Amino acid sequence: MNEFVEWGSLLNIVVFGLLVGAGVPAVYALGVRAVKNVGARDDAGGLPLWRKAVAVLCFGVCVAVVLTGVVFIAAGGH
Repeated sequence: MNEFVEWGSLLNIVVFGLLVGAGVPAVYALGVRAVKNVGARDDAGGLPLWRKAVAVLCFGVCVAVVLTGVVFIAAGGH
């Protein structure tokens, strides 16, 4: 059966699936946690600048990954 399975391609798909399937939701969760963590806000209800920057960076990475996937599929990639 080994002549029918391309093990290198299968490994590429598994690694990519783990990165996208687990990595992107983890980055999104970090962004949410930066904004909505216990004690994230000061007494006036404001959010520190570094927390805003982390959240924007995390959400930006997620949007970039999704848009890259859409463009890749729309361009006929496979």
